[in-house]
Amino acid sequence: MDIFKVSASALEAQRIRMNTIASNMANAQTTKTGAGGPYVRKDVVFSPMQVTSNPAEKLEGVKVREVVEDNKPPVTIYDPGHPDADENGYVSMPNINVIEEMVNMMMALRAYEANVRSFNMSKGMYQKALELGRQ
Repeated sequence: MDIFKVSASALEAQRIRMNTIASNMANAQTTKTGAGGPYVRKDVVFSPMQVTSNPAEKLEGVKVREVVEDNKPPVTIYDPGHPDADENGYVSMPNINVIEEMVNMMMALRAYEANVRSFNMSKGMYQKALELGRQ
């Protein structure tokens, strides 16, 4: 039954990744946050996770170790009419490439779908084994 834990851990990790990417996309034009500057892009860092209670078994899942902020500097654009423009008319914008975020979202979605298929295939194999055991 530990195979379900592997798939479940990957589903949870990809869900967090998709939420993080969605947050990046939603804030691609946010010039002022509670911290005072523009929104800073975030990314998810994964790490392996032991899913069995027996350390001799090397069955690992995945977990989100942390959500980190991107260290790229903000993009400055000249827009003197913007409410967040500085005294020279420049606005600091988040360094978020929406197309890159869409590609990341598609990759996360594909990984999520693959884990759903893996979970369902494992479930089907267990159901077949139970049926054979009843005969």
